[in-house]
Amino acid sequence: MTIGPFLWQLSTSLKGPADDIYSSTPRLFPSDPTLANFIEAATKIPILGFAANSSLVALLVVGGNIIGATMAGYALARLRFRGRGVVLGAILATMLLPAESTIVAQYLTVRELGLADTLLGVALPAMVSMINILLMRQAFLAVPKELDEAAIVDGANVWQRFWRIGLPNVRGMVAVISVFAFIAAWDDFLWPLLVLTTPEKFTLTVGLQYLSGAFSSNPRVVAAGTMIAFIPIVVFFLVLQRQFFRGVDAGAIKG
Repeated sequence: MTIGPFLWQLSTSLKGPADDIYSSTPRLFPSDPTLANFIEAATKIPILGFAANSSLVALLVVGGNIIGATMAGYALARLRFRGRGVVLGAILATMLLPAESTIVAQYLTVRELGLADTLLGVALPAMVSMINILLMRQAFLAVPKELDEAAIVDGANVWQRFWRIGLPNVRGMVAVISVFAFIAAWDDFLWPLLVLTTPEKFTLTVGLQYLSGAFSSNPRVVAAGTMIAFIPIVVFFLVLQRQFFRGVDAGAIKG
């Protein structure tokens, strides 16, 4: 159910005009494979500009989650302060709400901040994800407390314990939340569609809708556009795959 549509979309993007994609007996492998659909999709819409906008949004979201979620997770796991339980409960409560129930409030907030129709306005709500805070909290809780206690005896302050002891032990989980944040930011469609009104600022997922309008009779080009949007996710995952699986394994063992 998951792999089948992806393979069909990939197959359609490689099919030439001689392949009938509406045949009663679907054929997965194209008889006339071609890359012309990719070239046509890349030349008919400013796909590089859309990809650059998506890259900037993804960079802001990934950076925000690495910094914000990591520091918040460390504070919830290692620091003792009044209201810590309330903060943790509030984070859990926000995760129970459907995202659609808060999207109007989010839009009004972004508009009041003067960030409507900006890429920062697209990235801002996702720059510190609640689920990533919880993942980082659990990762820091798995680090032995004795390391912190020994550092305190040696005179290390909070920042030194975070930077030199906590962070090196949770690099795998940092890679995990980075991959999740990148995929969520890159694939998001509804929120950028609401915030952005200027076509030159569209992200790739929003900009690809032009393919459906301009090539409504050629689903091969539409499929090629979706495959182009998929490539950066693969590249980002391949770059972080070693740390990603290390973080997943550590979470599974400690869980």
